[in-house]
Amino acid sequence: MMNIIVGASGQVGSMVVENLLKDGAPVRGIVRSEEKRIALLDKGAEAFVADAHDREAMIRAFQDGRALFIITPESGQSNDILAETKAILDNYRFAIRRSSVQKIVGISSMGAQFSENSGNLLMSFMLEQNFTDSEVEQIFIRPAYYFSNWMMGYDEAIRTGVLPTFFPPDLPIPMVAPADVAALAAKLMPGGLGASKIYELEGPRQYSADEVAAAFAKISGKEVKARQIPREEWEQVISGMGFTADGTRNFIQMTELVASGQAGPQKQGTVWLQAETTLEDFLLQTLKPGK
Repeated sequence: MMNIIVGASGQVGSMVVENLLKDGAPVRGIVRSEEKRIALLDKGAEAFVADAHDREAMIRAFQDGRALFIITPESGQSNDILAETKAILDNYRFAIRRSSVQKIVGISSMGAQFSENSGNLLMSFMLEQNFTDSEVEQIFIRPAYYFSNWMMGYDEAIRTGVLPTFFPPDLPIPMVAPADVAALAAKLMPGGLGASKIYELEGPRQYSADEVAAAFAKISGKEVKARQIPREEWEQVISGMGFTADGTRNFIQMTELVASGQAGPQKQGTVWLQAETTLEDFLLQTLKPGK
């Protein structure tokens, strides 16, 4: 039976596909364009073009599936992020009921335990709660803050010597490499069915923005310092990134929760795991200095 990957061209989904194919497992990737479909076929996977908003397309894509990898697509361009998330999750649930899928592996997030006032993290709460009336095995991975999120500011940091951050520069927060998340997801998809679980995954230690800036400085040879964006500037900065009013509001709520130090692992009723990739290893793998 098929392992089906929603978001197979995404940061984590693409690596789940690669890991499964490397292990010889059958894979069908779901993507949103013909170009991405062809790229998947070239890797040796089945490929299906479908939009998560299209329920009938989801039904067709999930046929003959046994294990299903799902995400909640995050976009700052939505005018109602939570309503859009609910619609997508409803489509997943509807399509699963009309398929042979027996196991769900979903990418949630640390902080998914909060049911209100957590902004974008509510998407993960909704994901985990969406299948409570379903008999399929349900596995959710709650990753820590991705190392890769910092890469959006790398070039500017090297050019200006300043790494902007919404977090207090000396606040350690759990972080993890996306590749480690994908490796865990790929490991959990095959095999026999078991009990539903939530896995919380973070790297070998926590890092602060100051430590990220120091790592940037070390690998680039340039001086880099972290600087916190004042709270009164958050709305302007986030909307300037192209976020809608709703996207900005939810991003701010999420960021406030993380910055408060409350959005760490729950460690109650979950399986807590530490991955091996350090921030320094991630930067070396991503930037490949000297090549």
